[in-house]
Amino acid sequence: MLNQPTSRRDLLRTGLVASAGVMAAGAHAATARVAPTTPMHHRYGPHPGMFHEHAGDQIEDQIAYFADQGFTGFEDNGMKGRSVEEQRAIAAALERRGVMMGIFVATDIDWTNPTLTTGEASHREKFVAQMKESVEVAKRMNTKTCTIVPGVEHRNIPHGAQTAHVVETLKQASAVCEASGLVMVLEPLNWRDHPGLFVRYSDHAYAIMKAVDHPCCKILFDMYHQQATEGNLIENIGRYWDEIGYFQIGDNPGRREPGTGEINYRNVFRFIHERGYKGVMGMEHGNSKGGKDGELALIEAYRTADSW
Repeated sequence: MLNQPTSRRDLLRTGLVASAGVMAAGAHAATARVAPTTPMHHRYGPHPGMFHEHAGDQIEDQIAYFADQGFTGFEDNGMKGRSVEEQRAIAAALERRGVMMGIFVATDIDWTNPTLTTGEASHREKFVAQMKESVEVAKRMNTKTCTIVPGVEHRNIPHGAQTAHVVETLKQASAVCEASGLVMVLEPLNWRDHPGLFVRYSDHAYAIMKAVDHPCCKILFDMYHQQATEGNLIENIGRYWDEIGYFQIGDNPGRREPGTGEINYRNVFRFIHERGYKGVMGMEHGNSKGGKDGELALIEAYRTADSW
């Protein structure tokens, strides 16, 4: 049974509530500790709640637990919605354990109504203003990446015009990010889980990046979404490599850990490693089994996929 959320909206919602009590006084909840394991090739990044059966609900304890298992990345879609105090506490916990912070969602996502695709000034201004806020969050969290989604397509505006509207907004937002070096990573999403979204293919995202032409705007290549949409992962990763700024993981179908679906993650991980990627690879998926056994199975799945 799946014991983790599988949609972006569920992951956002769960992430915001998973750290209740992170600032509570007193000793942290006891966590199962093991001897340090052999380092993995990549900085695989769990999200809040992924190891709560072993570590409890406090994010600091979860970080301690998964760091002991050899995971050196972390991501939290809902980080921007946390209080400044929570953000600082989590950042300190990450620093103590040498864990790299990956993405958080930088701007509101309207899953129903067109926004950036319309070219309307109000939508563009709101997006740019929210990016200014996200720059400050990124500074507190010591991260250089954040997720953006252009939103829903507009049925009565030509596709090329919608692309131009998105490009113009991202150019303005990139200028906001430039001083801090924060990189917006635009995520194509499959239409099966997110019907009607404008950017779903990696070649479309690539064309947008080339038009924006700024180092603060790159692609988030979510392998779950792209396998569902187009497959051909290794070739497409290689083709669009120069504009990819971040990766996320999830097997297809099911959006669970590697080895539960059709993707040969050992080959994919090795290819990305050989190309020199050093950032976080976000584990944006659920666990295929519940309880502590499911969490241990997830760890084993990553050890297996990372072995070559």
